[in-house]
Amino acid sequence: MDDADSGGDAGSARALLFDLGGVVLEIDFDRVFLSWGARASCDPQVIRRRFKFDKAYEQHERGELDAAGYFASLRRSLRLDLSDEDFIAGWGDLYVRPLPGVGAALAAASERLPLYAFTNSNPTHQDVWATRYALELSVFRSIFVSSELGLRKPDPYAFREVAQRAGFPTSAFIFFDDTLENVMGARTAGMQAVHVQSTDDVRIALHELTCSSNSEKAPL
Repeated sequence: MDDADSGGDAGSARALLFDLGGVVLEIDFDRVFLSWGARASCDPQVIRRRFKFDKAYEQHERGELDAAGYFASLRRSLRLDLSDEDFIAGWGDLYVRPLPGVGAALAAASERLPLYAFTNSNPTHQDVWATRYALELSVFRSIFVSSELGLRKPDPYAFREVAQRAGFPTSAFIFFDDTLENVMGARTAGMQAVHVQSTDDVRIALHELTCSSNSEKAPL
């Protein structure tokens, strides 16, 4: 991890902040569309084309629109005749598994720096990942959820709120996210940030951070 990737000096990090979906947990929206398609007798690819990360989606992730309201919006935009229960069943299929190798890297990093997570999520999804992956996520001191904060990435104010609640200045964090827009939002807020494009990016960055920490502690 160099300055071009992180936007700062990794050696100054005092805390690490991670996105969940795509960084710690593998997600797959096609599984959601497949489930909804089976329940509605509709081609999943048609659902895939109709699905948008629209205003209602963002409102739901900020806690401004409850699950019933969001699913009502989905019925209209996807043109599906599904019950709330059907939507919930498919929505939960988003999560596949913890990404291989990341858990061990996080556990090692947690021995040197406090780890936090910040996810754009909603209560329905939170019920799934918080229960299914409770052991894997226990490495984090706190998990900040957009629907609880009332703020979502990439809003720089969201990152500042997370930093304040964690008890650090934004400059103390290195943030990891697989969405470049979120990485840029974190940097605008004053964080260092790594754009994660593969699990290797996380493992290499954490390894280099560990090496940097060891160098600083080495006697002259």
